[in-house]
Amino acid sequence: MKRNVYLKKTPLSEAKAIFQHAFDWTGLVGTEVVDTVDALGRVTAKPVFARYSAPAYHASAMDGYAVLSSGTFGADDERPLDLPLDEQAYAVNTGQVLPSGTDAVIKIEDVFQPTPQVIQIRAAAFPWQHVRKVGEDMVAQEMMLPHHHRLRATDLASLLTAGVFQLEVLKKPKVTIIPTGSELLSWQEASSGQPGPGRIVESNSTLLSGLVREAGGEVETLPLVKDDFEIITQTVARALEGDSHMVMLNAGASAGSRDYSVHVANALGEVLVHGVAVMPGKPSILARAKGKPLVGTPGYAVSAWVCIDQFVAPALSAMQGQQHELRETVTVIPARPLPSKLGQEEFVRVHLGRVGDHVVATPLKRGAGTITSLTRADGVVRIQASSEGVNEGQPTEAELLVPRRAVEQTLVVVGSHDVTLDLMADFMARHSPGLRMSSSHVGSLAGLMAVKTGRCHLGGSHLLDPESGDYNASYIKRYLPETPVRLVSLAMRAQGMMVRPGNPKGIKTAQDLTKEGVRLVNRQAGSGTRVLLDYHLKQEGISPDQITGYDQEEYTHMAVAVQVLSGGADVGLGILAAAQALGLDFIPLVEERYDLVIPTAYWDDSRIQVMLEVMQDTEFKNAVSALGGYDVSVMGQVAWES
Repeated sequence: MKRNVYLKKTPLSEAKAIFQHAFDWTGLVGTEVVDTVDALGRVTAKPVFARYSAPAYHASAMDGYAVLSSGTFGADDERPLDLPLDEQAYAVNTGQVLPSGTDAVIKIEDVFQPTPQVIQIRAAAFPWQHVRKVGEDMVAQEMMLPHHHRLRATDLASLLTAGVFQLEVLKKPKVTIIPTGSELLSWQEASSGQPGPGRIVESNSTLLSGLVREAGGEVETLPLVKDDFEIITQTVARALEGDSHMVMLNAGASAGSRDYSVHVANALGEVLVHGVAVMPGKPSILARAKGKPLVGTPGYAVSAWVCIDQFVAPALSAMQGQQHELRETVTVIPARPLPSKLGQEEFVRVHLGRVGDHVVATPLKRGAGTITSLTRADGVVRIQASSEGVNEGQPTEAELLVPRRAVEQTLVVVGSHDVTLDLMADFMARHSPGLRMSSSHVGSLAGLMAVKTGRCHLGGSHLLDPESGDYNASYIKRYLPETPVRLVSLAMRAQGMMVRPGNPKGIKTAQDLTKEGVRLVNRQAGSGTRVLLDYHLKQEGISPDQITGYDQEEYTHMAVAVQVLSGGADVGLGILAAAQALGLDFIPLVEERYDLVIPTAYWDDSRIQVMLEVMQDTEFKNAVSALGGYDVSVMGQVAWES
């Protein structure tokens, strides 16, 4: 089958309008009658009218005595009035029917009873005093709820009171999800061991079904379908004939030779849109087949999320007669530049945290397949198609993916990567529920610049001063002369060269990095590990030009370790904990001090104080030591103060 070619990338707003106007959404789902007691969260299909008045009788609103108000006129402190019981006054409880011939209730605490058969009052009652009159709440045949109203618990109680025991509601939209891909394994198949090369655990159907349920729909997920045009076509055709209101075909939406989704949609119906000017999410397919919406979601997880977020979720809201709710937005300051391509709208996932007067947005990985960017995201910055991006420090809007209070409770850390920070975030959340840590790994020097510009609460740094042999202080004096800070030591840690098990290239010293056939994976410029490597190369008289892979960069110790383990490189500098985590061999070079650079202005911040308390926690220190390669004897000590 020929590759599909995108003849046109439809602008996002236009694609949404095309899809919105292609169907009578509420007409797609139809209606059904349900018992009122089971209708929570359902949507009314037509207006609902009361069958009964409520209350259906005049009822006492207080514990006391029912009287005819005109018979009490003239009573006051000077002329108290005696009323014989069961003749002019009748004992009643709250909610009880008002006796015939009475129109008011006197509260029990406002009467005096001189004899068992008489009460005495010192103030006149007025008509309908402390009485719930017939129909005070609702009147028979009064409209209680309009059509397309989502039913709440209070609504159900009101309906029962009004004698409405069943009502007509819109059916819940049902979506059939069809996962495709010959390379995919079900989680049951993969549970016996890590999939081999070219095999992937099928997770998109879980993502998609969860998003559909969050949007109020019901889900049927069919078994995996291999990449075969005829089989996929038959499967989709059967799904369209079933009772689902929408069919989603996952993966195979792009332009590869084995991407069949658009051809299946063309064979069974009409393709409305293929290719949207949005990133991620460009390959999204919107089609109509057998009168139903047929959606082709991209195979990359983040692209699939954008497709659901922008097209499917609003459609499910429309099926339920509801306007799709827009997310709350907040003005943010990007911690780094957010460049973007002209001509397509981009959804950039970001960490968010309030630092001083601003909410700082730190971008996460932008690849369409990095599902962890969704897991970790607090918000989304949408860069319009007419823009080439957002500059560092330029105010822009972010849509919130978490409650606003979570942003206010986030400790923002920018700088060098250390696996201990992830562990600390967990301990802080246990210590103070709701408290979060956002850690951005950009290197030690970039962390100092973030501290200087007020884009974080603290930075992580391990910058070696070659002259003194000390860490961080000389760099702070140079780059942060006007910013008072305290250096708090997190740990001493072992840095060295990570190699594959057995050290097949026989790497022992920095000189071995120049050997033919040896490829290095480096850390980014400005990172403490890069500074350490350059220091050792200078000591050995080695030029970076002599090392293959010197320009191949990663941003974390674990990313370097993965490159070595997977064969993308033969060696990389990192910490012992990262090497042990992935079973690599380790050649030690130095024991270094990793510090937290904390501006004095934030020292008393409750989030900082919780972090400092965690650093004194014996359980936390033991957990860090267990990672391997850490000496926690210095943890929590103020190593230097400007």
